[in-house]
Amino acid sequence: MSTHIDNQEQITEWFNNTYTKRGSWYLRPVHAYYIYLEILKAKADQKLLDIACGLGRLLDASQDYNVEPYGIDISDVAISKAKERFPNFNLSVANAERIPFDDNSFDLITCIGSLERMLNTQNALKEMLRVGKQNSKYCFLVRNSETTSWQFFKTFLGLKNKKGHQDAKNLKEWTSIFEAAGFDVVNVYPDQYPLMKKARLKNLWLKNINYKEIIKNHEPIEKANEFLFLLKKA
Repeated sequence: MSTHIDNQEQITEWFNNTYTKRGSWYLRPVHAYYIYLEILKAKADQKLLDIACGLGRLLDASQDYNVEPYGIDISDVAISKAKERFPNFNLSVANAERIPFDDNSFDLITCIGSLERMLNTQNALKEMLRVGKQNSKYCFLVRNSETTSWQFFKTFLGLKNKKGHQDAKNLKEWTSIFEAAGFDVVNVYPDQYPLMKKARLKNLWLKNINYKEIIKNHEPIEKANEFLFLLKKA
């Protein structure tokens, strides 16, 4: 058996164990996923594919937009749990490097916090381009390798999650990867969830937080814990 398959099986096993033991505690709350749909300007009757959909949190949020939801994940445990809660969603166990849909199928494609865990990023991106329509939009959340926590804990101390194939790139590297794969970068935002939590604490007694609104950050984008990319086909 090849090393590629061995590694993929190891990653799949790690995610299956994680979803079995930790379940929804592993994920952000549903309201944290609205921002991706807002950035994409999701509209009724559009077809949305969430890659590495996990338990379907983003697809759950997408119901407010009346899109047609599809999701794939390598974890059969995650897909099984998602199907129990959302029996009418189009959910499949699949690898992002071999997306089981026809060319030009989707208007919107998301991949939140999972692209850096894929063994062959270029193959996965090529597949995402293939199944997207000519005017499709993409939203990816990817980890920044230049944060203090990543450089110290993950790199210096060697605490990367090797079983889950944990990786990261800096802003310039991610931008080059996407452009080389055939995307145009429309915009880049800092990860919104940490900013949402800060805003909620700050305004706890004043007002509710609008989780569908971009929260501006005064720090340079290069320092963001994760990058939120809005892309389109080049």
